[in-house]
Amino acid sequence: MPHQMFSVDSAAEYLHVKSVDIEQLVKRGEIPFERMGDRVVFRKRELDAWASQRIMGFSERDLTDYHKVTSAKVHNLSRDAAIVTELMQPQFIDPQIVSRTKPALLRAMSDLAAKTDLLIHPEDLLAGLRDREALYSTALEGGVAMLHPRHHDPYTFEDSFVVLGRTIQALPFGAPDGRTTDIFFLICCQDDKIHLHVLARLCMMCHNTDLLVKLRESDDPAELYDAIRRAEESVIKGL
Repeated sequence: MPHQMFSVDSAAEYLHVKSVDIEQLVKRGEIPFERMGDRVVFRKRELDAWASQRIMGFSERDLTDYHKVTSAKVHNLSRDAAIVTELMQPQFIDPQIVSRTKPALLRAMSDLAAKTDLLIHPEDLLAGLRDREALYSTALEGGVAMLHPRHHDPYTFEDSFVVLGRTIQALPFGAPDGRTTDIFFLICCQDDKIHLHVLARLCMMCHNTDLLVKLRESDDPAELYDAIRRAEESVIKGL
């Protein structure tokens, strides 16, 4: 329901925070909201985009706290609480992407997503990725980016999945530290709550393990997938 509206309480539940926290964000103008009479309401699509940006900008402590909450509330979606490795397969990984510009990279990642056979509308995904990057870059420090479409429309995918691309040459992608990016995760989820949880999980894996180092040590997709599996296991043990 892309046009769904949330109240303060329902927005707080959706984002796994307290209602008072939402009220403070509204007072400070730090969250997108509208007024309907004397009521404060939130559009789901705007809230999702804001939440994704917030997660990627979390401090280590805030990210850890948020990840614990979403792990407890969002799922036991798979055995041992693993989710990233459940949404990936070695054939979803391409460590030899030749793109040298952001537009070319977005096209290459969309093409990689199409190879999963889970993508129904490739051009819609590419348009969503372009719209998302137009808002602000999904690149993080450490040379990694968390690509995702601006909106998560269920009809775009047959099922949720994550793909990984590594470029042969790192490229400028708008990282906050001004450095180049060579590792690109693309998160395609049918459900927004799952998307936010997967995003938090991947950020934890990149920040709190040696995953990024391992992803630069091999050209074998099976070995890279195994590195992702080990990193997720390490993060799960910390829950």
